[in-house]
Amino acid sequence: MRAADAFIKALEKEGVKHIFGIPGGAIIEVYDALWDSDISHVLTRHEQAAVHAADGYARASGKVGVAFATSGPGATNTVTGIVNAYMDSSPVVVFTGQVPRSLIGFDAFQEADITGITMPATKHNYLVTDPESLTDVVKEAFYIASTGRPGPVLIDLPKDVTMVDVEFNYSKKVSLMGYNPRIAGHPKQIKKAAELIMKSERPVIIAGGGVILSNASKELVKLAETIPAFVVTTLMGKGSIPETHHLSLGFIGMHGTKYGNYTVTESDLVIAIGCRFSDRTTGKVASFAPYAKIIHIDIDAAEIGKNVRVDVPIVGSAKQILPKLTSIIEYKKRKEWGDRVTGWRKAYPLKYKNDDGKLRPQYVIEKIYELMPDAIVTTEVGQNQMWAAQYFRTSYPRQFISSGGLGTMGFGFPAAMGAQVAFPDRTVVDIAGDGSFQMNIQELATCVDYRIPVKICVLNNMFLGMVRQWQELFYDERYSATCLRCKEMSFEKIAEGFGGVGMTVEKVSEVEDALKEAFKIDDVPVVIDFRVERLENVYPMVPAGAALNEIIDEEV
Repeated sequence: MRAADAFIKALEKEGVKHIFGIPGGAIIEVYDALWDSDISHVLTRHEQAAVHAADGYARASGKVGVAFATSGPGATNTVTGIVNAYMDSSPVVVFTGQVPRSLIGFDAFQEADITGITMPATKHNYLVTDPESLTDVVKEAFYIASTGRPGPVLIDLPKDVTMVDVEFNYSKKVSLMGYNPRIAGHPKQIKKAAELIMKSERPVIIAGGGVILSNASKELVKLAETIPAFVVTTLMGKGSIPETHHLSLGFIGMHGTKYGNYTVTESDLVIAIGCRFSDRTTGKVASFAPYAKIIHIDIDAAEIGKNVRVDVPIVGSAKQILPKLTSIIEYKKRKEWGDRVTGWRKAYPLKYKNDDGKLRPQYVIEKIYELMPDAIVTTEVGQNQMWAAQYFRTSYPRQFISSGGLGTMGFGFPAAMGAQVAFPDRTVVDIAGDGSFQMNIQELATCVDYRIPVKICVLNNMFLGMVRQWQELFYDERYSATCLRCKEMSFEKIAEGFGGVGMTVEKVSEVEDALKEAFKIDDVPVVIDFRVERLENVYPMVPAGAALNEIIDEEV
């Protein structure tokens, strides 16, 4: 059969149900073959959005997300989405068209060395030069993307490779020399960890995105209850433990809970699971958990010891290791530590000014949570992201989807599209800032075309809010290039212009009714323009370079 047909058949064998992308001349053979397939293709309006949508699909469903793009600018437009998936360990496979093999290296029309460009930002990538190897490459790509520490894989397809006839032969197994992810964890290291846990008086667990990626949330909760230990999460780890659980202290770091940051700082044992100790989580590394021994469980050996000192490293999958660890420890009452943490939680709750009648973003998010606590929530990046992380209390894994490592403005909306495609019967909400939303606002057309009813709640302060906050606090209120001056622009009219539903909310009293109306709409996207207090800041805040317990807070 034609190689393009064999390629689509290989995707079907991998269980692919949805693809996000945009066609072009170099990948037209593949799109011609796709016409005869039952795979659903979502035509996005930008290739960056296609990859973000595939990423959101992957994070919500746990399956591999797939994106298509053509050569040249189509391929290069995918790079931000690929890097975003790489930083957050999301299993995405991106297929790009390429000029024919005979023209590669001659600056042909719409030629770009996409494998060279993305080599530092993919788990692996391929330029397919042998048509007979195409289906094997597909099999390998899905295996690499989804095993070990997940991540994006790119396959570049020269146009002439997709046009020739090949014999279809799809392998059932993959064996790659040098690639054999360790998942079990070393028994001696697990025993050492158990001994440290039993000796500790002030333990705390830091749960990262790896807990969610390995589907180990139940195992995490059981470990925490067995020790018992309080649990803080990274931004990517939100949802690994229900935030209503009595041991949950929310997320930590630059804008994490004050009581969570204090707990880590004063602990004598940190059990880090599936986290990479990013600078936004640790604050000043030299002052991070100064009294604590550190156990680090991670499937990627390269992350252990990279950013912080580690006393007991355990390489492997949290899903495999946590039950083993739980089985060899016993419950130990730590009343003094429990009382101390409970005291911090009571003394330093999340708070904001809410008695002056002004519409504040925190209130909007609290109302979203109150009315739709089981919704899948995606976020853009900046103040909106941090408020969402603080005030939307997740109750299950894969409920909260955000750009952590790269901090990509424009991620949330297309990620919400992907999550909604994965779960068409669920409510999906993108909590957005006015700056971030405009990065991929064109995808309203995609949502209208495919009847993807995501809800976009824009916390519109007419600023690039997080940068403005830094300018206020650290640059003498010199608001250089951060005022968007969008007072006359109407997100409501823009939404309607694309064929969706738009609303504008300016008063506290209007919030609940607008949200209730939006949640009833199930056939088109809804944009709610919340005109919030313009100079509202995100607190608490750990300044860059400061220790976790050196916290700026607002007097309320």
